[in-house]
Amino acid sequence: MVQVDRVFTRTLTIILLHGLFLLVTFSLEGLDYKAKLSLFAFLSAMTLWITTKIPAGYVALASVCFIVFMKGGSQELLFHSLSEEVVWLMIGAFIIGEAVTQSGLAARLVEIILRKSRTAGRMKMGIISFIFATAFFIPSTSGRAAMAKPIIMHVGSRLSPGEKRVLAVTVPVVILMSTSAALIGAGSHMISIGLLESASGQTISYLQWMVWGLPFALIVTILSVLVIKWLMRQEATSAHWDTKTTVEVTKPLTMAEKKTLVIIAFLLAGWMTENIHGYDLAFVTVLGAIVMMLPNIGIISWKQGIKSVSWNLILFVAAATSLGKILVETGLVQWLEEKITGFLFLFSQAPDWIIVLGILLITSTSHLYITSHTTRAIVLIPGIILFSQSAGISPSAAVFLSLIGMNYCITFPVSSKALLLFYEDGDLNYDAGLLTKLSAILMPVYIIVAVVFYFTYWQWTGMSLH
Repeated sequence: MVQVDRVFTRTLTIILLHGLFLLVTFSLEGLDYKAKLSLFAFLSAMTLWITTKIPAGYVALASVCFIVFMKGGSQELLFHSLSEEVVWLMIGAFIIGEAVTQSGLAARLVEIILRKSRTAGRMKMGIISFIFATAFFIPSTSGRAAMAKPIIMHVGSRLSPGEKRVLAVTVPVVILMSTSAALIGAGSHMISIGLLESASGQTISYLQWMVWGLPFALIVTILSVLVIKWLMRQEATSAHWDTKTTVEVTKPLTMAEKKTLVIIAFLLAGWMTENIHGYDLAFVTVLGAIVMMLPNIGIISWKQGIKSVSWNLILFVAAATSLGKILVETGLVQWLEEKITGFLFLFSQAPDWIIVLGILLITSTSHLYITSHTTRAIVLIPGIILFSQSAGISPSAAVFLSLIGMNYCITFPVSSKALLLFYEDGDLNYDAGLLTKLSAILMPVYIIVAVVFYFTYWQWTGMSLH
């Protein structure tokens, strides 16, 4: 009876929330019917992802179909969803991960980690350190997640179910929090620096970014790991860590492992030199997957590769990405940009601490309504530069602070591709509601740390708005 009452209460609450969304969205001025419908569908999907156990892919797909059915978008919105770059990136990533597993290379890497780890805690710290370091040579959070996942899956086999869930949250959060460490940590950094150079003539070098970003990224990563450990303390039980099961890695590399290493090396080179050869990250990843499945030459067969893809997750990513895309196409994002830029101009004569806090609040919450990291930069950075020039403050400092804020994106699974890669997939998964709780703690912590850094270390090292 109590269970029935809870279900009834939850259902009624969700219905009332949808009624509220409907009233609010369709009462907004300056938006047409399609923009309002898209906003309503997006809010509805977010609510269902967090408050229900309905499969996330089903909710996303149904939301896209709802928009099309209600004439809020063309049918191509659904059909073209599978052509999104992130979809093919993830398909390729699953295949490459399977090849790494089947070759035996993942097991070898796991044994190296385990051989140097006497406790589960040390093992986790080793993995976190490795993931943090990848920010300096892989210019994509998605690429870093794709590379880390097969290793994490194997290490997870030695952990309890609760510890697996802790690891599934910790890994993508560390990937995202360490993004600020390097200029090539995210494609949005490069795009924004390009906009900064063309609009103001100022720039931020690789070394300067590292001086400013590395200490900050290190601090927020450590704090994030501690908050996750505290929040999930009931799930993280002591592991039965048998160090005797670890073996010395003395056997020579097999032919399959050698081929896998060579292909991965070319993949890393391709990801790092995207601006030189012009091929997108997704294309390079799929190309690597094709090589992995070459008949009689590759690591795995076509059937093995296709079977390794989590199609439930792929459909969710495709539909969720289309939901974010329609917000841009209907003009909703542009409308939000105008509102936000106008809000910033109110603070043009304000003291530095208000300007810094205002920029960080707006940019760190932008992932709630602009799901793409790159889109956030394209939409917000021009307004930030315009504001900085009119207010007489340093455009480079304002852009750096904005990118630091935009790098925070852990509230929802759809907020980042790295989060999506570990969402609803096999044993290594996490709950969307937990992610929201985590963000409720980490977001204010992240902003406070950034403000403290600005008035101490960043100013000491030459970054100032005035």
